Amino acid sequence: MTRPAPSSSTAADPTADHPPGDTEALRRRCGGLPPLSARLEPWMRELLADRRACSALIEQYGSPVNVHEFSALARNASELESAAARHGVPLRIFVARKANKTLGLVESARRAGHGVDVGSHRELSQVLDQGYAPEDVVVTAAVKPPELLRLARDTGVVLVLDNLDEAEAFLQLAAENTTGGPQPVALRLAPTPANGVAPTRFGESAATWQHWADHARTSAAGLRIEGVHFHLHGYAAQHRALALDEALRLGDALRDLGHDLRFIDIGGGVPMSYLDDAGQWDAFWTAHDASTSDGADAVTWRGEPLRQVYPYHQEPVRGEWLEQVLGTRLPTGETAAVALRERGLELRCEPGRSLLDGCGLTLSRVVQRTTTSDGVPLVGLEMNRTQCRSTSDDFLVDPLLVPGDGPRSAPLHAFLVGAYCIEAELILRRRLDFPQGVAIGDLLAFPNTAGYLMHILESASHQIPLASNVVLGPRGPRRDAIDAVSPLRPWAQESVPAAERASGSAVAI
Repeated sequence: MTRPAPSSSTAADPTADHPPGDTEALRRRCGGLPPLSARLEPWMRELLADRRACSALIEQYGSPVNVHEFSALARNASELESAAARHGVPLRIFVARKANKTLGLVESARRAGHGVDVGSHRELSQVLDQGYAPEDVVVTAAVKPPELLRLARDTGVVLVLDNLDEAEAFLQLAAENTTGGPQPVALRLAPTPANGVAPTRFGESAATWQHWADHARTSAAGLRIEGVHFHLHGYAAQHRALALDEALRLGDALRDLGHDLRFIDIGGGVPMSYLDDAGQWDAFWTAHDASTSDGADAVTWRGEPLRQVYPYHQEPVRGEWLEQVLGTRLPTGETAAVALRERGLELRCEPGRSLLDGCGLTLSRVVQRTTTSDGVPLVGLEMNRTQCRSTSDDFLVDPLLVPGDGPRSAPLHAFLVGAYCIEAELILRRRLDFPQGVAIGDLLAFPNTAGYLMHILESASHQIPLASNVVLGPRGPRRDAIDAVSPLRPWAQESVPAAERASGSAVAI
């Protein structure tokens, strides 16, 4: 492999704008080997067909920039609502705030009539400041510090108790509150790991919760157990129905103890699909499994296998998936929907990724073209790998290239690398094809990143600023207000003397 060199000729003018509906023109400039073509919303096609608008976003807000347009959220939620309605089951949706930190998401969820699920003290404070009523908020944080427990107590939001230590801590706080009414809580069940249901770090067993509820004198202490919640690491409808059955049985036991159970909460993890073409997904894995070398035909960086990835194509999703969950027959012989209806229980869930499907993309600027010392072509972007990353080993969706005006390289196959001083600082771990070459100043768009890809692992290492967050609206793009919020603890919470803070010695390295 040779270093990519500037070239003045291409088969077609890659810098020409294309009609918004010409999706294939967008895809021709960059694709995976083999391709994994993203499903695109109309607003994405319109934006990416206008290279001047894309360049203006980068010039104004920096690279990378997270671009949001939340109109798809209500449509995605309606798929779940319609499925539940067909089964006669009341459904309450709480949008998982952890999936995307913007206040634009909070406002869009509120306008659509949905609740919000929060995972920290700051998230809770922000949604209450945005006008959410306490009954429309649920706190599911994995770890709940005392300040979060106190705020939940003082505001009356529903708190999901994860474990016995947390339950005892909140029980004590609730007992100290003599001015408010009973504190609404749900118990997080850890479903039995059997029949394909995976083990989980979250929650306690049904027997543990039943014993605690029977002996903790929760009502006397001011707690009102309203629901049973669980979270599964996986998407199979059958597994969700098995966990739902176990939650229903725990709910029956809690009612026998005198608790007024009102809902079962099946958590998040509602499936979505980034790709429309199942054939592409299958072809990718065939090529991946056949690629055993780190040579020119390697599918991934150095031929390293991808062992843990999100199912970027899956079926069923959202409404069809919930139809399967509710239609599954439980061990009692009745369907999950019938079991919920007979008990007069509301079904609740906290989707994140599946509600944000189609709500965002990430734009980044090409700043260099180079090679490794053994000749592997690289395209360097003005971003880092934490700015398009989740817990999946890779983002298995092809980026789209928006051309700039600079001289282009010859066509090449290359990997995308970022700003961190790490050998494996790869934005994507897949080899990409650039049939029209790459130019300094080109933009790469990573589609459908609003759910978890933008924020869940983002880092400001090297003192590189976090990506700006922009929301598109009728009056054009606007910076989301979350960007004005510092992620650091206020100095007042530190034990550093004021004189040291003023002199700067407290932050010397």
